[in-house]
Amino acid sequence: MKELAEILLTEEEIARRVQELGAEITRDYQGKELMVIGILKGALPFMADLIRQIKVPLRYDLMAVSSYGDSTRTSGAVQILKDLEMGLEGQHVLVVEDIIDTGLTLKYLLSNLQTRRPASLKVCTLLDKPSRREVEITPEYNGFVIPDRFVVGYGLDYAERFRELPMIGVLKPEVYTGK
Repeated sequence: MKELAEILLTEEEIARRVQELGAEITRDYQGKELMVIGILKGALPFMADLIRQIKVPLRYDLMAVSSYGDSTRTSGAVQILKDLEMGLEGQHVLVVEDIIDTGLTLKYLLSNLQTRRPASLKVCTLLDKPSRREVEITPEYNGFVIPDRFVVGYGLDYAERFRELPMIGVLKPEVYTGK
């Protein structure tokens, strides 16, 4: 694909890691029921594949959040666009994210979810960019640590494009800078 500078993670690498994460989560939640919360839109493909690998009873719901700021940096001010349809009190909750960058949005979201009194609250992310972190957030389940590059595919987008790609690629700078 001409807009990609390189393939960072292949479809096969992603599938293998999702299977491993599913096995880890299954082991950790043995004997418990799990509530999985996917963060729209980017986490949807990852969450769909992940829940098929988790072998404990689970329910899932979706949230949509919006972070305000310019296109390359979040301000940390978050608005919930779609809230959960189910309560969390007493539930073992796993938040599924596509990518953790600065951590500002996720920190807000975890704070919000904690007020709903879950029995436990953990995070599973496909991608983690710790070099960009502005707040202390460490996901309990982490697919891949990646460098500070603009990535798309497998749910991640640029201007709502590239989400359908089965792999994760690095977007060429000229695509998002216009230069």
